[in-house]
Amino acid sequence: MKTLPRETIVDVLEGRLREDILTGRHPAGSYLPPERTLADGYGVTRTTLKHAFGRLVQAGLLETRHGVGTRVRDFARLGGADLLPMLVSHDARWVHEVFEVRRSVGALIAERAAVRATAEQRAELGTLLAAVRAAASGDAVQLADIEVHRALARATGNRVYGLLTNTLFNAYLPVRAALVGPFTDAEAAHARLEPVVTAVGAGDARAARRAAEAYLAETERIMLEGLA
Repeated sequence: MKTLPRETIVDVLEGRLREDILTGRHPAGSYLPPERTLADGYGVTRTTLKHAFGRLVQAGLLETRHGVGTRVRDFARLGGADLLPMLVSHDARWVHEVFEVRRSVGALIAERAAVRATAEQRAELGTLLAAVRAAASGDAVQLADIEVHRALARATGNRVYGLLTNTLFNAYLPVRAALVGPFTDAEAAHARLEPVVTAVGAGDARAARRAAEAYLAETERIMLEGLA
């Protein structure tokens, strides 16, 4: 049998350790067994184990203390939103919580964009909306739709909204293919999003918020049906 490359072994070990952490086999706050014991238990070398540890430290799931050991980080209390893609990959139920935040943030962004967007940004939104209708596949429509939302976030004039928008999109990237439902029909996708862009273009904050809430609720419903 051909020996697996070291990086492949590290990938597999990282996945197993991550699964054991996220399922509670290694609870938050607990110290992992000594490296030699753990390496023997997983059937790998200590060098391979150290590589996997390094990745999980970078991911925010472990922390190492020289002379003390390696501890499972309390990621639910101390972690950041950068953990969301990994958590969604592990358990799709996280998507429901991502969508709850998406509804709140998305409606607020539309409202702020209606008040603050420049003439150039309103024009850009119109161009990007037209690209949704012109997209040739569900995947392309979904990506074009995302660009409209990024432009809405930019139109608020608050860069944090842009980062939040990217964070929420990145959170469900692992299951994006299962969430394509609202975007399989380009005309329908355009029709759902058009009231948001129209209200922002008119500078009507209240209408923009209502339109965004309707859009977000409807697309969420369709996407969750796809996940189910």
